[in-house]
Amino acid sequence: MPIARNSTQFITAYQEIKRRILSGAFPANCRLREVDVSQALGLGRTPVREALKRLEDERLLTHEPRRGLVVTSLDRKSVSELYAMREILEAAAAQFAARHATEAEILNMEAILQEQEQAGADAVALNLAFHEAIYGAAHNQFLIKSLRSLTDTTYLLGHSTLSSKNRAAQAVQEHRQILEAIAQHNPAEAAETARNHIRQAHLERLKMYRESDAASLARPAD
Repeated sequence: MPIARNSTQFITAYQEIKRRILSGAFPANCRLREVDVSQALGLGRTPVREALKRLEDERLLTHEPRRGLVVTSLDRKSVSELYAMREILEAAAAQFAARHATEAEILNMEAILQEQEQAGADAVALNLAFHEAIYGAAHNQFLIKSLRSLTDTTYLLGHSTLSSKNRAAQAVQEHRQILEAIAQHNPAEAAETARNHIRQAHLERLKMYRESDAASLARPAD
């Protein structure tokens, strides 16, 4: 798909490289050479170099000795740290939303949740939309910036925990609990339900790792 050129080349390069990282087109541990990325995007090396530097500052890229820049890969310890921070920040967002959400914002969350409850719904996209609605209702620009950074990092983990139908259904119920607390303007309950939601997602992620490890051990040796 052609890259839109309605902004500076730097912003265009930054947005497109980031999109490819978050979509998995540039997977974890993938080496990104400036010249290759420049050719792939059809952009000059200078804006690509600047975009790569910004993505490194955001920790979506990591500089490795003898390899250069690669798409960041998170070890198990980093994954646990990521979810620990998400618990804190998502709880804060829900707490603020319970205090500041307007009627229109609550109705928007309800509409998203109703879509989630429909058969065949896009669990991942609607999950993101629901969380973004909470962030907006929190009315705190600094919290939103931090949460979006964490959300971007979560994409580095690969398959969503919502790829499990059981987890997807459970997540909808957890969203319903969060929304009820926000609609009742109960900050403490909103924070607790949001914290539990992220905790359950973390447990599902650990389960995915266990299943992946077990599958690897079950494969016959060459």
